[in-house]
Amino acid sequence: MTPTFTIGIEEEYQTVDPETRDLRSHIHAEILEKGKLLLQERVKAEMHQSVVEVGTSVCNNIKDCKTEVKKLRRDMVRLSKENGLRLASVATHPFADWRVQEIYPDDRYKNIVEDLQLVARANLIFGLHVHVGIEDRETAIHMMNHARYFVPHLLALSTNSPFWLGMNTGLKSYRCKVFDKFPRTNIPDYFPSWGEYENFIKLLIKTNCIDNAKKIWWDIRPHPFFNTIEFRVCDVPMRVEETIALAALIQATVAKLYKLHAANQGFRLYRRALIMENKWRAARYGLDGKMIDFGKQKEVAARDLIREYLDFVDDVVDELDSREELDYVHDILERGTGADRQLRVFQQTGDLNKVVDYIIEETETGLAETGEPVSARKIG
Repeated sequence: MTPTFTIGIEEEYQTVDPETRDLRSHIHAEILEKGKLLLQERVKAEMHQSVVEVGTSVCNNIKDCKTEVKKLRRDMVRLSKENGLRLASVATHPFADWRVQEIYPDDRYKNIVEDLQLVARANLIFGLHVHVGIEDRETAIHMMNHARYFVPHLLALSTNSPFWLGMNTGLKSYRCKVFDKFPRTNIPDYFPSWGEYENFIKLLIKTNCIDNAKKIWWDIRPHPFFNTIEFRVCDVPMRVEETIALAALIQATVAKLYKLHAANQGFRLYRRALIMENKWRAARYGLDGKMIDFGKQKEVAARDLIREYLDFVDDVVDELDSREELDYVHDILERGTGADRQLRVFQQTGDLNKVVDYIIEETETGLAETGEPVSARKIG
C-alpha cells in the first residue's frame, strides 16, 4: 500500500509580556479557553503556562497545510494581543528564567514533573513537530530507519535558540541540549522490523519505564496513536514560511525514501553514533559549520550538504506539488536561520529586549490571509 504522505504540523509558541519582554503565563480562561472556542482541538496547553501549542488537521498537501498554519498563527497572534500579550515563535526565550515559570495544572504534566523532577521543570523549550502519513506500520519503521540520517540536516536548517538565561550559549540550537536531559531522546536506534519495535515498547511498559509510547521522545518516531512518522528535531522557526519549507522538505524526504524502498534500492543505514556526530555539529554551528558526508568519509560545508539534500529529493517535489514551498529553503541558506538572525540583532544592539522585539515581529511576518483551511481531523 502506497503511503498517502499526508502532513500535520504542530508549533509551540511563547506568550510574552510586551512591556518586560519576559515570558508571562497566559491566563487560562482568556487565552486557552478562547483559543479552543475559536480553533477547537487545534490549540492546547503545554507543561509550562507560558507555552501554547497549535496543531493543524491532517492535510492532504503542503498548500492546505500552509493555509491552515497561517490561520492558526494569525488567530493566536490576535488572541494574544487582545489579552495584553504578544506571541513569539522561538525555541528558547533569550533571557526568561525557567525557575519562575508556572506549571500547567494537569495530571499528565504533574506526573511528568514527579517522574523527571528538575529536568522537567527546566524544559522551557519550543519545538516544531511534523507528521507524515505512512499507513503501513512495517513501512513506517523502515522509513524511520532511513530518515534518521537527515535529522541533523533538518536541525541545522531550523536552529533558533542561541540564548539561554540571558547568555549567548555559543550554540545555534541550545534547545536540543536542554531536551537531551530527558530520557528516551535524540536519534533512535535502527529497528529491523515493526515487531522488534513493538517488543521494545512492550518491554519498557512491562518494566515500568513508561506507561505508553508517547513517552518515547526521539527526534523521529512512529507516532503511537496515528499512522504517521513524526519528526520532532526542529526548533520552532520564527517565520511561518520557514515552518512550511521545513515541512515540505520533510514530506519530500519521506516520499523519496519510499520511492527507493519500493524499487528495492533503499538508502544506506548509518550507525546512531555517527548520526549523533552530525547532530552535535548542527546544534553547535547550524548552517555555518561542516557536517560529515559518511559516504565520502569527509567533512562538507553544511550549506553544500543541504544543497545536495535538495537535489536528492528533487524528483518527487513536483509530484507533491511543493516546489514553491520547498524553494524557501534557499532563502534560509542565504538569510540564515532564526539563530543567525537573533545573533545579528544582538551584535548590532547589545540588547536582548531588541532581540525579543525582532522575534515578535518575525513571528507576525507573512500571515496575510489566503483563504480558509480545509476542515479535517486533528493530528496529535
